[in-house]
Amino acid sequence: MPRDGHYINRTNWLRAAVLGANDGIVSTASLLVGVAAAGMTRDGVLLAGVAGLTAGALSMAAGEFVSVSAQSDVEAADLERERVALREDPDYELGELADGLAARGVETGLAREVAQQMTDHDALGAHAREELGLFGSQGNANPLQAAGASALAFALGAGMPLAGAALAPAGQIGWVVVGVALVALAGLGTLGARLGGAPVWPSVKRVLFWGAVAMAVTSLVGRLFGVAV
Repeated sequence: MPRDGHYINRTNWLRAAVLGANDGIVSTASLLVGVAAAGMTRDGVLLAGVAGLTAGALSMAAGEFVSVSAQSDVEAADLERERVALREDPDYELGELADGLAARGVETGLAREVAQQMTDHDALGAHAREELGLFGSQGNANPLQAAGASALAFALGAGMPLAGAALAPAGQIGWVVVGVALVALAGLGTLGARLGGAPVWPSVKRVLFWGAVAMAVTSLVGRLFGVAV
């Protein structure tokens, strides 16, 4: 068991890291395989890969920043509404908190007593947890931190197939990129499962299947366009 007691406490950062790295591996490998299948030169393939890595990392950073900012705005607005409600009608809010505890199995009289103790200790925190589902630092997500982590994870993931393309023998770029990407995805699936305390094989199968599908489709597209040209 992890030192913090539960694997669920890792879900926020683990989801972002796995998403960023997986997206970096799959999207960049697929791009490289597609342009290689179209008959592009090594320099052209590498240029496309660097452009894809740069654009993808910035896109991940921007998307994460916008989404986390939007989430933070919603959470802040809800917390402000709770703060106003506690100030204007504390008795109603106390009853609402007690009813919520009773609905979860606490005896009615005890629920009222517990609700009063929770209110005396930290009224806003109690309502944030019980009504809004916000726990600990969940409502304090840092958009810049999330953006940086996502961009870094994407760049690290994308760098692996790109390195494979740079080191591959002439005429074998596509196959080498596919091999490197599949190995990287298997490693990512294994690491993500172990960090999350989940079974390894289902995680590995998922990332390998969807990664292989993406690369196969883009390879087909590249071949079709290569023939057309």
